Amino acid sequence: MERNHTLLQFFEWHVAADGDHWKRLRDAAPDLKERGIDGVWIPPVTKSVSPEDTGYSVYDLYDLGEFDQKGSVRTKYGTKEELHEAIAACQEHGINVFVDIVMNHKAGADEKETFKVVEVEAENRLEEISEKPFDIEAWTKFTFPGRGDKYSSFKWDFNHFNGTDYDAKKDRTGYFRIIGENKGWNEQVDDEFGNYDYLMFANIDYDHPDVRGEMISWGKWLADTLNCNGYRLDAIKHISHEFIGEFIREVKEHTNDEFYMVGEYWNEDVEACGAFLEETDYQLDLFDVTLHYRLCEASKAGNDFDLSKIFEGTLVEKYPMNSVTFVDNHDSQPGESLESWIDDWFKKSAYALILLRKDGYPCVFYGDYYGVEGEHSMDGKKELLDPLIYVRYNKAYGEQEDYFDHPNTIGWVRHGVEEIKGSGCAVVVTNGDEGEKRMFVGKHRKGEEWVDYARSCVDRVTIDDEGYGVFPVKAGDVSVWALPDIE
Repeated sequence: MERNHTLLQFFEWHVAADGDHWKRLRDAAPDLKERGIDGVWIPPVTKSVSPEDTGYSVYDLYDLGEFDQKGSVRTKYGTKEELHEAIAACQEHGINVFVDIVMNHKAGADEKETFKVVEVEAENRLEEISEKPFDIEAWTKFTFPGRGDKYSSFKWDFNHFNGTDYDAKKDRTGYFRIIGENKGWNEQVDDEFGNYDYLMFANIDYDHPDVRGEMISWGKWLADTLNCNGYRLDAIKHISHEFIGEFIREVKEHTNDEFYMVGEYWNEDVEACGAFLEETDYQLDLFDVTLHYRLCEASKAGNDFDLSKIFEGTLVEKYPMNSVTFVDNHDSQPGESLESWIDDWFKKSAYALILLRKDGYPCVFYGDYYGVEGEHSMDGKKELLDPLIYVRYNKAYGEQEDYFDHPNTIGWVRHGVEEIKGSGCAVVVTNGDEGEKRMFVGKHRKGEEWVDYARSCVDRVTIDDEGYGVFPVKAGDVSVWALPDIE
């Protein structure tokens, strides 16, 4: 029987810019697999504007830490050779590697160009605030002098973009839509701010046929070059839905149907996410942003939050086969653009809610697992999370029965499967006082003594003759009960 899969996001925003991160991944691979993690999402591998940049200010998509550009040969995370070594080490240990790819914009151009634009309103990109088109001087020409024509001879200029945010001529920022034949904001994007095609830097124009061809060619090249197992697609609510669908189809046909895709469509509106999934033929998964915010709200509200409704209206509830569940990530961590950090007291419970249920593909955050560096530094919770990951890999199987019958104390049972000896578990979560749940785990379990893998409760629970256990939980905590593997 196939075991449960668990994904680890192997970076946080402030991970050390020492060029050693690919080495850290290579060295961590054996331990990760032993813990029950069989997938890693790695940060952008492409050359960015500086060796300190996290990778989302992408400069050259074909430079994976190979050419002397933007201040170094390596990226923030290491060299191309070290990247290959890390991927190989992961795959040798049965860990799939999913690469973060940034296709919305380009930054750090090599030359300036002069062209016509109209300025648009920041809060409504469809509203023009300049009386007529005017010239700006902007950084939009990419010639890649350090790489030349190796891997691709495509050179970018202003014709390949539809917007930018800086006029070097007058040294001022704004939202500038580039004027040209058949050029405008792409309409197949999120409708926040009227039209959310433009996000930052030089915005790639996916209405341009040469751009579409080049980006699909690059997507195939990257998969071949790295022999990776899939992609995490960044900022896709700002990119043409039609292009995303085309890109996924082309790359999957070039690689194989098992090539995995997950998209960052940062929108709490599950209906909008569902529409995107339908438009792209359900070829990819999406991160469950709604559940993330629900977990964040629960951590702030304490016992005023109704836990019995925590999954209502989430992506994992409505689209369980296309949902990647997560607690926090690099954008939600303190000080970052989408800060919405789950408070410490609820963190273990939040992870139990994504790791130990049957639906969704759970993603553990590097910052929670290993810790966060920088101004908002904090220690990792590896010792807290490893037991939950262990239970997911070894116990959390079979039919799921929910006991969501109280606003502050909820529970569920996984009844286990014959193929995995000792599988099955019972979970209790509370945001209030200590309590207990009487839950049915099976008549065949009578007399078994279960222990709390979450290490909150020390006493054992004996399953009664009817197959029920009374499972306690400490105040504001989670308990995870299962048959011990070793006495």
